[in-house]
Amino acid sequence: MGPRAPIKPAPAAPGGVGRTRCQGRGRLDLGDRRRGVRPGEKGGTLTGPNPVDRGKKGSKLHVLSDAQGIPLAVAVSGANLHDSQVFKPLILAIPAVRSRRGPRRQRPVKVRADKAYYSADHLAWLRGRGLIPRIARPGIESGERLGRHRWKIERSISWLFGYRRLTVRYERKGSHFLAFLGLAAALTCYKKLAKITT
Repeated sequence: MGPRAPIKPAPAAPGGVGRTRCQGRGRLDLGDRRRGVRPGEKGGTLTGPNPVDRGKKGSKLHVLSDAQGIPLAVAVSGANLHDSQVFKPLILAIPAVRSRRGPRRQRPVKVRADKAYYSADHLAWLRGRGLIPRIARPGIESGERLGRHRWKIERSISWLFGYRRLTVRYERKGSHFLAFLGLAAALTCYKKLAKITT
């Protein structure tokens, strides 16, 4: 697979990613997207050979959202890093989840993810933390049932890519690109939560 780039979950942003209020039933969704680097800026941190783009250097964005698609945690890694490597760091980066009604909840109830995140280690780790895994088993379960919920994380990723700075990676430093991703997530949270509270 090649050298692994470090994973850096974005820090909680005041009033944005770190203070979102989950409107669903404590469910989480995971998603990821690969993005290339400008031809004039080969290399840079948090990049790796993209297996779906002839080995060109690229980055992969990872997003974890609540049941309504509001991004809670984001991360950037090299395009060659397997999705499962960021599973635990993203879960650990979740801020405290608080419901608008009923008893306050400090953690989600369910975690939904596609087959790329399935492993016995992940299932045991989630159950040990009191989380119910909803991950399709490769070769056994169809991904269609998960697809009923997956559109929400796909919509979240499209919200983030509405910011032009993320559609193509212009920053050579991975920390700068991660900062723009965190800012886009905070702005997305603000826009969506402002509609809910009004």
